[in-house]
Amino acid sequence: MHPSKSLHYEIVVFMVNTRGKINERRCSGMFMGDMQVLDTSALISWPLSELDGSMIVSSQIDELHRHSPTRGEIIDSLGVIISEPGKESLSMVSKLAIKTGDMAGLSETDLNLVALAQEKNVVLVTDDYRMQNLAEALGLKWKSAELEGISEIWEWILKCTGCGTTFESPEGPLQKRGELGVCVDCGSPLKLRKK
Repeated sequence: MHPSKSLHYEIVVFMVNTRGKINERRCSGMFMGDMQVLDTSALISWPLSELDGSMIVSSQIDELHRHSPTRGEIIDSLGVIISEPGKESLSMVSKLAIKTGDMAGLSETDLNLVALAQEKNVVLVTDDYRMQNLAEALGLKWKSAELEGISEIWEWILKCTGCGTTFESPEGPLQKRGELGVCVDCGSPLKLRKK
């Protein structure tokens, strides 16, 4: 490919809307450089006109309907592209999240969004500091939806609030945010601490 030429693509997305109807969405004439993967904070706070053509993962639909049902209904009708990362990207991003300690603060949706942005080599839009930290560690372009964002990369450890024992990051994302578990030695809660 000639260096001055941009990569052009066409995506066809088949979706089942809330009424059970299958919608086909064609997104042609767009360039990969124009694409971005949006965290739920952008879906909720950005003007609707800014969302068209952006990418999200399917688990965000339920999340959006829980937080903002009216906005969820509107976004269902927009040109938002619902996609999922491949297993290879998800595995690579997961391994790095364990290494940086960010895994303990990420949900499955968060991990999928970072992996999708990495796989498609597009900008990740998020206000989540752990996702920004992971994107920075990946060398992935990111921008905040509303907040300022991180200024440096941090590594995290799990530390017992009682006896001070440290633990490695969990192997997978948390089922519920903030539930880091308890110390196997003394039973006190675990907290994330900067290395």
